[in-house]
Amino acid sequence: SSFRRFNSLGDEKKLEHYIKPMLAKLSDKAFDHQDWVFEIKWDGYRAIADLSKKKPLFYSRNGISFLSKFSKISDDFENQRHKLIVDGEIVAYDENGKPSFQMLQQIGDNPDLALTYQVFDLLWLNGHSTEELPLIQRKELLKDALVETDIIKYCDHIPEKGIDFFRQMREMQLEGMIAKKAESIYTENSRSTDWLKIKFTNTEEAVICGYTEPKGSRIGFGALILGKFFKGKLIYAGHTGTGFNANSLKEIL
Repeated sequence: SSFRRFNSLGDEKKLEHYIKPMLAKLSDKAFDHQDWVFEIKWDGYRAIADLSKKKPLFYSRNGISFLSKFSKISDDFENQRHKLIVDGEIVAYDENGKPSFQMLQQIGDNPDLALTYQVFDLLWLNGHSTEELPLIQRKELLKDALVETDIIKYCDHIPEKGIDFFRQMREMQLEGMIAKKAESIYTENSRSTDWLKIKFTNTEEAVICGYTEPKGSRIGFGALILGKFFKGKLIYAGHTGTGFNANSLKEIL
């Protein structure tokens, strides 16, 4: 459940001014369409990299700095030749080369973790905003401007054939795919139907409202109390205590 998909960032600083990324709406099933393109849905942390000034910025969708937490990626920004602002996903890989969100959460315990920054959009290039350009044009500019390294990667797409692509994602045991209108502009801080996320497993976002006391030998907390907004009111939506190890229980508490 995606209530666990928060950034355990320790003392990382929150930026005063930052770009809030465009988000995708959840959709039920894959489809084919000549006006759409399809990308891998990475199971990681969304991240904006602002390389428009002398000092780079690298931060989460909530404006929390990733510079030190993911220094393996941010150190690689010096290889970029252009001034740009890009949108992408930080992805960690297990010993089998599969994306692992759980290992990404526990990066403090795994400093040698295999990481990539999968870059899928371009918001600004050499003094000019690109947000009003069609997606397909932004991706063409991105592919030309981005210097790929062992860690920083261009996230490619396939046109039209969403059903076959979705089937391939399932065979590769990935999380799903993102469908995007080829002509869509980039709308900051918006969850738009121009971008759709289509998953193999159902997830739902919830607010963490509190926790219960641990029982027996368990440390930290027993379960997280979850809430959801319904008609403007925050209501109880259940609780859960599974999926945490000793380290994550302490860190989350």
